[in-house]
This record gives sequence, structure tokens and C-alpha cells, in this order.
Amino acid sequence: MMLPQGPITDFLNHDWVQFWLLPGLTALALAIWAGIADRRRLRRNRPDAVGWMPWQGIGFWSSFAALLLLGAALRGWLTTP
Repeated sequence: MMLPQGPITDFLNHDWVQFWLLPGLTALALAIWAGIADRRRLRRNRPDAVGWMPWQGIGFWSSFAALLLLGAALRGWLTTP
């Protein structure tokens, strides 16, 4: 199956989009999700009901990865002819 040609598919065919922008946006979404989950964990009603996911660490590392990946995507976008 071939994708229809147009401005969207031309944009998605750039290397910097596939290797830097899309993973960076995924890491940013994970960081936002981890931040929301950590906030819910901190505001729980039962203090003894501690979860097992390290949301603070997941949020930190995914936002760090998002920063690096989106910075590389910006550099790729600026250097694309």
C-alpha cells in the first residue's frame, strides 16, 4: 500500500522527523503522563497505598530524553535545505 503524496508525506519522509521529532514527541508525552501520575500519587487519600512505579524518575529521564531529541530535531529542521 502506497501513501498518497502530498505535503504531509513529504514532511514525514525527512530523516530528522523520523529519528528525532517523533521519538522526542513520544518522550514528551511520557514525561507529561509521568508528571500527572506522580501528582496523583502525592495526593492519594490513603497514605499506606504506595504504588510501585517510580514516576518521578520516569518523568525526569523522559523529559531529559525529550529535551535532547527535540533539540536534535530543531537542529535538523534548521539545517534542512
